[in-house]
Amino acid sequence: MASKKENSINFAERIDVVQRQFKNLDTKDPSLWPILPKVFLCVFIAGAVAAVAWFAFLQDYEVQLDGERNKEVALRTDYQKKLVKAVSLDALKKQREQIQQYVIQLEKQLPSKAEMAALLSDINQSGLGRSLQFDLFKPGQVVARDYYAELPISIRVTGKYHDIGSFASDVAHLSRIVTLNNISIAPGARDGLVMDATARTFRYLDPEEIQAQKKAGGAK
Repeated sequence: MASKKENSINFAERIDVVQRQFKNLDTKDPSLWPILPKVFLCVFIAGAVAAVAWFAFLQDYEVQLDGERNKEVALRTDYQKKLVKAVSLDALKKQREQIQQYVIQLEKQLPSKAEMAALLSDINQSGLGRSLQFDLFKPGQVVARDYYAELPISIRVTGKYHDIGSFASDVAHLSRIVTLNNISIAPGARDGLVMDATARTFRYLDPEEIQAQKKAGGAK
């Protein structure tokens, strides 16, 4: 029992000592304070400095985080733009391939210079096969383009309305490209019709003709 009373007295004395150190402190000169208030003051100052530093760090971190978020948005936008371009590029590649295939098909319908005589014969036979009479079949001057040549043919045929229409359809369905232009139809003899037109055919340019075209272009 005596030991417990002594411990209680010692604890009370210690509390009293601590309390006395915090009484009548000169706030203008902390250097005169007892050791315990000085320790508490140092701890408080250190805590305040740490809090301010931590707050400043959080602000810097928040600014950095906002910057990274903006970068993420910019990167995502850039990625979406590039993705759209990539999709568009694939579509353009497919379109180009389709156009190339179409051009190849058209090129197959262009005869060479040596095959032009056979094509002219096919046009003539198309008219004769429809019982038409050729009053005029006159090839004109060859017009050289960049990679092909165009040959206009002045034609005049006499026949019935349906036969002339069938002839025009037959010409359009020839294996080679032939177009009928400047068409005019007038009444003819014996209930017939007379059609004047310009048939245009196209062929490849020979290598020599292509070279001549390039030289002519360079001279200009």
